[in-house]
Amino acid sequence: MDTIRAERETSSHGGGGGGGGGGEVREARKVIMVVVIAVMLGYVVMWIVMPTSTYRYTWVPKMRTKLNSTYYGTQGPQLLVYTFPVLLVALLGCVCLHLGKKSLNHGLKRSIYSSVNLVKSVNMFLLMNLDRKEKEEKRVLAGWRRPALVRGPLGIVSGIELSFFIMFIALLIWSFATYLHVGYSHISKAQIEEDGGQRWKAKWDTTVFRLGLAGNICLTLLFFPVTRGSSILPLFGLTSEGCIKYHIWLGHLVMALFTAHGLGYLLLWAVTGQLSEALKWDKVGISNVAGELSLLAGLILWATTYPRIRRKMFELFFYTHHLYILFVGFFVLHVGISYAYYMLPGFYLFIIDRYLRFLQSRQRVRLLSARALPCEALELNFAKNPALSYSPTSIIFVNVPSISKLQWHPFTITSNSNLEQDKLSVVIKVEGSWTRKLYGMVSSSSIDRLDVSVEGPYGPPSSHFLRHDTLVMVSGGSGITPFFSIIRELLFAVTVLKYQTPKLVLISSFKKATDLVMLDLLLPMSGTPLDLSNIDLQIKAYVTREKGSQGDDKQPRNIWFKPNASDAPISRSLGQNSWLWLGAIISSSFIAFLIFMGILTQYYIYPIDKNTNDIFSTSTRAVLNSLILCICIALTASGAVLWNKKRNAMETKRIINMEGTTPKATPESRFYNADRELESFPNQSLLQSTEIFYGERPDLKRLLFDCKGSNVGVLVCGPHGMRHEVAAICASGLAENLHFESISFSW
Repeated sequence: MDTIRAERETSSHGGGGGGGGGGEVREARKVIMVVVIAVMLGYVVMWIVMPTSTYRYTWVPKMRTKLNSTYYGTQGPQLLVYTFPVLLVALLGCVCLHLGKKSLNHGLKRSIYSSVNLVKSVNMFLLMNLDRKEKEEKRVLAGWRRPALVRGPLGIVSGIELSFFIMFIALLIWSFATYLHVGYSHISKAQIEEDGGQRWKAKWDTTVFRLGLAGNICLTLLFFPVTRGSSILPLFGLTSEGCIKYHIWLGHLVMALFTAHGLGYLLLWAVTGQLSEALKWDKVGISNVAGELSLLAGLILWATTYPRIRRKMFELFFYTHHLYILFVGFFVLHVGISYAYYMLPGFYLFIIDRYLRFLQSRQRVRLLSARALPCEALELNFAKNPALSYSPTSIIFVNVPSISKLQWHPFTITSNSNLEQDKLSVVIKVEGSWTRKLYGMVSSSSIDRLDVSVEGPYGPPSSHFLRHDTLVMVSGGSGITPFFSIIRELLFAVTVLKYQTPKLVLISSFKKATDLVMLDLLLPMSGTPLDLSNIDLQIKAYVTREKGSQGDDKQPRNIWFKPNASDAPISRSLGQNSWLWLGAIISSSFIAFLIFMGILTQYYIYPIDKNTNDIFSTSTRAVLNSLILCICIALTASGAVLWNKKRNAMETKRIINMEGTTPKATPESRFYNADRELESFPNQSLLQSTEIFYGERPDLKRLLFDCKGSNVGVLVCGPHGMRHEVAAICASGLAENLHFESISFSW
């Protein structure tokens, strides 16, 4: 939004035409956000009133009278009230994000290619907006953004997160209590007589049934946080990788409630001598066997999420997590497609995202080169489409089929899309069997190319680091890698845009002195003239397990790979206008689904239900609807990807043939000691900015409290204990100028 404001200002400083368009875009985005908030509030209200007797016995009959039809049957109310609003928000989110991206790109190009005076005027106006925005945020939101909880099962939780968590738990309690009240009050005499005159059996049945209804509330939200290309999360300043903890919370609640629901019925049947009920798969209504199979798949999945199993046996955790397919599939067969529409929107968007990721992963990407560090770290450099842009701290998921065809691992992008337009880099530290195998393969002389696939990049829609007076980055081990992209972004801002960047303090902890070579990756391997002296950077490196330098003078080795005609640079599968294409896929696939489902219901299901004594099977209806849904998603997404693949191929022709940049001094060798030694230019400024401390850990409390400035951003990425220590310092209230933010990929 700040870039949009800057564009308006440029028109009054001789920036040429189009300046007024920024204001129109800003107003359009405001209107969209108002509509989104209104729709979401209405959606939440429907969930609040759902358990009440008014909704069940007054609203639902009226909606069924008006919305039931021969085209959609009894599914109409659920589709309109619970599925359509979320998909509408997702569609509006795509439009809003597209407008923001276009405005950002337009502002950036004008800043680069306009005159210096214009750039300075844009920056001055931008700074004023940032200052004004920061003052407003400091008054209203600064306290809420501080960590409210640091220790405990929830991990590090801000005041905003804790508030929403409490409200969600309140919704669960309200829903369950209201369900019970309504359910108990409507227990009929016939039901009591059916249970042998024992009212407690009817209450037991009512209670465990309502536990399942409460669990469905959690299931409805379960897949939103893991939709990596979500158009909803960015609207609220969220990213998928930052929302993993919400997925974990929801997953535990889902399984706890569904387990209580399933075990409650098994105990009831055992007590009443009706265990044969567990083997029933009714043609119409609830299918008990399908529910038990869904619960079994969920329990296996849930068991492997135990932290010790997940960390020690990641492959087991990873593979069993795919049981979500059986879990959701049997859940739909258990409750029927009509009730499944309550949880459908989140899963619908997740399936679209998952299929788009699948299509992107089919393409092998071109791996240009690598840097093998003596500390068992690896920098991989991929070719990328020049049109592909991403924000600092973005991530990609990497798959190496020769190691594992199914395993995908996330890594932070360390390159900058503005400075390195044809290359994308990630840094991988050896920390497990998969990374060790990769390091051994790349650093050996046995291969001259490597098949690699990627998914992404994914990340925040924009950077917010420039709003701080001082930026403190605290890292441990490989946690330093997200800060490479931030530093390079600030280098771009000060070098190209002539922007006044905040003071930078990098506090890094390493176990051994050999790990200090990780600092050499702050700058690209070649081709970009950067000088760290342009920014106010102070690096404090701590070697915790050694008392001094061990005298190991091993240097990073640069490794170049042979190109392959089938390899392609990294590109977005939906091209530059990816948000618009995603919106088109969401809308067109859902419209196609409604059309085909209506045809199926009108000409196949309805005649059976109304013209014969037989009733159409609930399970068959669920299978047919699910099949139509998947086909519609596959057709629309495949068409969009194929269309953009041609455009990406045209962009690919502009990629510089990196093979010609391989050093001629060693044409027959894959290895050479590159000119990236720590003492060489431009790393001279890096050396001058670095203080190294051996045999001690950083006194984070003293270092953070010593930071001056009214607005100090504190970013931390590293081990669990380090993140909690920094969060506790920022939450203590002893320094009001500290603003905490965690960057973590370990759960």
